[in-house]
Parts: sequence; C-alpha cells; structure tokens
Amino acid sequence: MFTGIVEEVGTVRQVIAGSRSGEIAIRAKKVLEGTKIGDSIAVNGVCLTVTSLSPDGFTADVMPETLRRSNLGRLQNGSPVDLERAMPADGRFGGHIVSGHIDGTGTIARMSREDNAVLVTIAAPAELLALVVEKGSIAIDGISLTVASVTTADFTVSIIPHTAEETVLLRKMQGDTVNLETDIIGKYVQKLLQRTDPAKPAKETVTMDFLADHGFL
Repeated sequence: MFTGIVEEVGTVRQVIAGSRSGEIAIRAKKVLEGTKIGDSIAVNGVCLTVTSLSPDGFTADVMPETLRRSNLGRLQNGSPVDLERAMPADGRFGGHIVSGHIDGTGTIARMSREDNAVLVTIAAPAELLALVVEKGSIAIDGISLTVASVTTADFTVSIIPHTAEETVLLRKMQGDTVNLETDIIGKYVQKLLQRTDPAKPAKETVTMDFLADHGFL
C-alpha cells in the first residue's frame, strides 16, 4: 500500500519492450534506501515489483495488464517518473490509501494559474468520473491530490508549489496522459450499493424500493 506522497522523481534509464510486456530500468536514489529485491515501488502510481538493484537504480517487470491500464507504455529513455516506496507499517499516513492498481488513464485538458497554485483539469472516462468526488481524494500519476471540482466530462485539482517542485505533473503538457486511481473506499461503497445478493447480478442503480427494504426510509 502507498499513500500518494511522492518521495523523489526518478529517470527512466531503459525500457525493454516485448511483444506484449516489458521491463523498465529506473535511475533513482532515495527510494533505494532499505529496498530489496521483491519490494514494491510505485512508478507514476503503478505498483511494480523490484527485480534487480544497482547502486543508482532498480529494474522491474511490466505486465500486459499494466500496459493496458497505464501510461507506462508511453515512457521513453530519459522520461521523469514519480516514485514512492510502499508504506511501512510504522510509517506516517501523509496522503490517502493508494493501492498502486491503476483504474485507467486521463488526459490533461488544460492548466491555469490561480495565485500561487496551478489548476489542472483532467478529462477522464465516465466510469472513472463516477467515483470522483468534490473535495475527495484521487491519485494522479501516484500523487495524492484533493479534487477541487468535478463535472460529467472532467475534474480539476489544485497543485501547490511544493507538489509542483517534487513531482512530474506540471512538467507535462495539455494532451498528455496521466494515470488515475480513484479512492478505494468509494469503489467498495459503489460495489456494495449495486449488489444486494451475492447470488444475483449486480444492480445498476439504488432504487427507492431498495432503500425502503433495507431500512433507509
């Protein structure tokens, strides 16, 4: 598990692409501290398992499902990436619960400055926006951020100067792709509200009859 507090910006050293999967080598420093083979590191919000270590970096495999759901397949040698080690049991919970399992990708629609912050608007699929809540949490490329506003087509976050300096997000441009992970609590709530009986198909909506039958009315 991660918290969405990026520890450092690493650099892609090499991307070895297979027919459907691949391997990625990343130059890093801070996230190597205490790390051993088999540990998890989030790369742009994607949980990857360390397969080898060197004094100045690490290597991880990238599976087909990862390439389908994330922007890792678009990385090139020299690309900067957000890095975070998995949270230790005695660590501080600085962001929100981030699993490192990407739900999908969004596209940067626009950026605009607001005083000392930068507003970033992300266009995303409807199925992801259904789980985005104003003032709730979302992970963008592994960064824990608070949703400032949400519409049926996109959502907006506000980037403070510290986040801008310590992450990759504001180095990107309009039209660039970002990895999105919605709040895991919201996903569980949605699933439970849609299903009344594990043996029956999931319902698409919560009806007045459903609420009455379960004591809400």
